[in-house]
Amino acid sequence: MSDLLDAIREGRVRVGDGAMGTMLQDAGLDDGGAPELWNVDRPEVIASIFEQYVAAGSRLLTTNTFGGNRSRLAMHGLEDRVAELNIAAAQLARSVADRTPGVYVLGDIGPSGDLMDPMGDLTPESAQALFGEQIAALAEGGADAILIETMSDLSEVEAAVVAAQNFAPGLPIITTMSFDTNLRTMMGVTPANAVVALSGMGAHVVGANCGRGTDEMRIIATAMAENRPEGTLLIMQSNAGLPVLVGGEFVYTGTPDDMAAFAAEMRELGIDVIGACCGSSPAHMAAISGAIAG
Repeated sequence: MSDLLDAIREGRVRVGDGAMGTMLQDAGLDDGGAPELWNVDRPEVIASIFEQYVAAGSRLLTTNTFGGNRSRLAMHGLEDRVAELNIAAAQLARSVADRTPGVYVLGDIGPSGDLMDPMGDLTPESAQALFGEQIAALAEGGADAILIETMSDLSEVEAAVVAAQNFAPGLPIITTMSFDTNLRTMMGVTPANAVVALSGMGAHVVGANCGRGTDEMRIIATAMAENRPEGTLLIMQSNAGLPVLVGGEFVYTGTPDDMAAFAAEMRELGIDVIGACCGSSPAHMAAISGAIAG
């Protein structure tokens, strides 16, 4: 566990990666298609995206498994392929990461797609089992850490953290929430509350991702930095602006220069890892990497 965390603390790992979903859409993924299926059907595309991010300066590669739990894969009739698709995803990222010293693989865990009890049918026990199945496969495939991202419900995050502790003991845990409704998550969690709660659950790196662009992410990052418990590392991964409809297609408005300016501000704020989210590309990550190095 200490290798990756030490690398972050010592400043050897400061740049995450960018979007996978919008990159795959640009590569031809149909709306409603399962991105995770490309880990076995079109691995060369996934590998190429990873290679471009590494060349741009990324030192963390996020597996193509955001929707890789049994519940979400069932929407595509793939619920019996959880282990296969997640192991393949981690092995694919591992194969690219191992070509460059100091590059690590984050096993990506997205939301379950269901609501937690009492608003939904998902209990802490069933959520732990759901996430645990995916986490075990990512660990088997060679992930260096577990990334639990884009969460809105603290109880769902806790279930995923417990699953990571039980099914991938020894791997660092990174958790991020998405704040997109009046600077709160969909379930009403504030950034200040989140950084304290997530750290208390045992997450080693805490932060925010997705959201409504860099302007709001600046406010979120400041609140988290001001309230972070001692020893907690922080990560921020903003969308590249907001999507606007151009010629029948949604285009994200954030430029590489915008993301570079944001990254420089995050560095000054004391954020430990800076990546990007929806709409970002290797060009955005190269700008972020240059800003942090500068």
